[in-house]
Amino acid sequence: MSLNNYNLKKIKGDASFRIFFRKRNNKQTSIIVYSKKEKKKNLLIYDAINKILLNNCILAPKLLNQNYDNNFIEVNDFGDVSIVKELKKTKKNKLSIFKKIIFLLIKIQKIKTKEIKTFLKTKYKIPIYSNKIILNETNLFTDWYVPKIIKKQKVNILKVQLNKIFIKLLSNMKLKNNIFVHRDFHVSNLMKVKKNTAVIDAQDALYGNIAYDLASLVDDVRIRTSNKLKEKIFLEFIKSKKKVDANKLKNDFEILSVLRNLKIIGIFTRLSIRDKKHNYLKLIPHVWKLIEYRINKNYKFEELKFILDKYFPEKIRKSK
Repeated sequence: MSLNNYNLKKIKGDASFRIFFRKRNNKQTSIIVYSKKEKKKNLLIYDAINKILLNNCILAPKLLNQNYDNNFIEVNDFGDVSIVKELKKTKKNKLSIFKKIIFLLIKIQKIKTKEIKTFLKTKYKIPIYSNKIILNETNLFTDWYVPKIIKKQKVNILKVQLNKIFIKLLSNMKLKNNIFVHRDFHVSNLMKVKKNTAVIDAQDALYGNIAYDLASLVDDVRIRTSNKLKEKIFLEFIKSKKKVDANKLKNDFEILSVLRNLKIIGIFTRLSIRDKKHNYLKLIPHVWKLIEYRINKNYKFEELKFILDKYFPEKIRKSK
């Protein structure tokens, strides 16, 4: 059956190759997820990870029907109210919302499932979020953003310098890659469903560092929070993780936050150049602010700060 057989309304999508439609059948609604490009990740693995979340009592999109041959699946509809909207409405005590999110994150981090059967009856094993993968992702900054900003003759020199710094930072990580990581855990990917919170966009999940999803949440590029609130959220997480060395966690958190946000600048640039999705460019100045906050007056980022200040001065950072 093709999509033409359904009563569909296209709804807002994300940075992936997926297209989302709301299907209406009398008073019932569901979501059609369509993806022809990177179909395996965006449909098959997407559902497999959702199944893992659901099996661990975490609300996530549940498969209703699949038509993999025609590039789409059908999942339940959580509506349009993300936690972002709740935060924007709340003038005071935003920390209380983040406390609930931290509780949810801790629940996610308790997941031990390493392998799951897909709706095609194949097995999907969740990969490890190795330093090599993180390095490759961080180099999206050098592959896409650097050539856009820097003169051609200097690009390769800068790429080599940054790559060495990234490797050095990753070598200073202290904690193991043994925790379930959503990998894009921020408030835009959390939906309010009555009194519950649903987790979406989890297809990139891996087993990695305990600090990664925390960095995604605290240093979120899509919503602005005060530095004071950032520190409170971080401390809230620390309080719940008494068995984890707080200094090691803080070290990894800072490194992962900086590398992740450099990656995001690269991704947003790629979305503009390759996919003609230009609306993400307006977020880049804020991403730079998040990076500055973590690297300023922090000795482990001295080399990185020197290079970034040299090649990407304030005028460039403020531009899209």
